[in-house]
Amino acid sequence: MGFTIGGSRGIRETRPGSWRRGRSARTTRTSEATVVAEYTGLWGWDVAPGARALNGECSCGSSSCPAPGAHPLAFLPEVPAGATLDEVTEAWSRCPGAAVLLPVGRTFDVLDVAAPAGRRALVRLERMGLPLGPVATTPEGRTHFYVAPGASAELPRLLYRMGWDDAVLDLRCPPRGSHVPAPPSGDVHWLRPPSLDTATRPPQARLLLGTLAYICHRSAA
Repeated sequence: MGFTIGGSRGIRETRPGSWRRGRSARTTRTSEATVVAEYTGLWGWDVAPGARALNGECSCGSSSCPAPGAHPLAFLPEVPAGATLDEVTEAWSRCPGAAVLLPVGRTFDVLDVAAPAGRRALVRLERMGLPLGPVATTPEGRTHFYVAPGASAELPRLLYRMGWDDAVLDLRCPPRGSHVPAPPSGDVHWLRPPSLDTATRPPQARLLLGTLAYICHRSAA
C-alpha cells in the first residue's frame, strides 16, 4: 500500500505500558499517530478517534453515556483505510489522547470471550494449527478473536449447527457498526498482532467457533 514503518513489532512496542515517563506530549501524540498509520496504511483498517473512560466516567462529558470510553467522538470523522502517516498525524492532532477504535463488520468481525477462556482457546487453536487472525486482550477482561466479516449475523446458525445453541456460553459477537478498542488504547494488547496475511483476510468464524464454544462451556462448568 506504499507505506512501511515498524511493522507489527512497532505496534507492540508503542503500547501505553511501554512509554517512558517524562516523554513529551508531542512524542506521545507521534507514537499514537504512528500506530494508527500502521492500521490504516498497512492493515487497511478504518480507525475512529474515540472517547476514553476516566475513573469510570466517559471523557465525552455525558453523565448518562451508555458506553463510557467505548464509542467514537461524534465531532470527529474516521480516519479511512489507506491514510498516510502525514494524514493520520494531522487528524490525530485534533484529538490528542483519543482512544483508538476499530469499526466492526467491515474488514473483520470479532468473537469476544472472557480472557481466561480466550487464552486457553488460543493455545489450543495454535496447537491444532488452525488459521488465526489478530487476537487482542482488553482491560475489561475480554479476549477478541478477529474473524471474517459476517460472523455476527451467522453466529446463531453456526452455534445451532455445532450443537451449542442451548449451552450457556460467555461468547459474544459485537454487531456491525459497533467498535472495539485497539492498542495503544488503555490497557489493550495484542496476543497475536495483525499481519499482512491476516489483517484483511482473517479466518472464517466457523473454523474457531467450535473450540471457543467448548472452552467457554468448560470454563463455565
